Amino acid sequence: MSRQDNKKIAIITGGSKGIGRAICVELAGPDRHLVINYMGDRQGAEKTLSLVEEAGGTGEINQFDVRDTEGCERIVEDVEGRFGRIDILVNNAGIIKDGLFMMMPPENWRSVIDTGLNGFYNMTRPVVEKMVRRRAGSIVSISSASSLMPNRGQTNYAAAKAGLNAASRALACEVARLGIRVNVVAPGLIETDMIKEAPKDHIKTLIPMARIGRPEEVAKVVSFLCSEAASYMTGQILSVNGGMI
Repeated sequence: MSRQDNKKIAIITGGSKGIGRAICVELAGPDRHLVINYMGDRQGAEKTLSLVEEAGGTGEINQFDVRDTEGCERIVEDVEGRFGRIDILVNNAGIIKDGLFMMMPPENWRSVIDTGLNGFYNMTRPVVEKMVRRRAGSIVSISSASSLMPNRGQTNYAAAKAGLNAASRALACEVARLGIRVNVVAPGLIETDMIKEAPKDHIKTLIPMARIGRPEEVAKVVSFLCSEAASYMTGQILSVNGGMI
């Protein structure tokens, strides 16, 4: 792909599986080139890329750690240098290390915050700088229902995602006049590896729709927010949670 192809360029972090993979497949198309980030699961990232290509899109996989500030800056510079633009950023990378707060070791607190919240800063700040120059762009970050309602054992995860919500809304105010939209999608219980150990039968009783969501149901909302159909939406947090309040 060359600069002359004029495809929109999208960076998706945490794209090797689950919601991230579904987002990549949903965004795939002849008018977009996807930069699919992964940290450790290269095989999963390659599978995502094959699905993107099957869907008629083009892409590439790129290994880097969203916790690495300088590494993220290098990636953004590389993508901008090769393609001349970054149109879409999806901050999806996140981890969970659940446990009661009173027994939570410092590394479990820091690693979740570093990935979910500091990772947002590390990717979004250099990308926004590029988008401002073109006065266009869409940033969508994946939060969680845990950021909006209490869930025992997830103080670290809730803190990271609530911080992500607030940072996104504040940033939306800063860059709205510059043609950049910043939104958040907050999924509820979605069928991914993150909930494989969860008591699903019990969880379903807490969801008005009485089922667990599918990754593609989140991905379609992300795709909408990245599109011109959402051209008058910024600073929003959209819940995709089957009706949980």
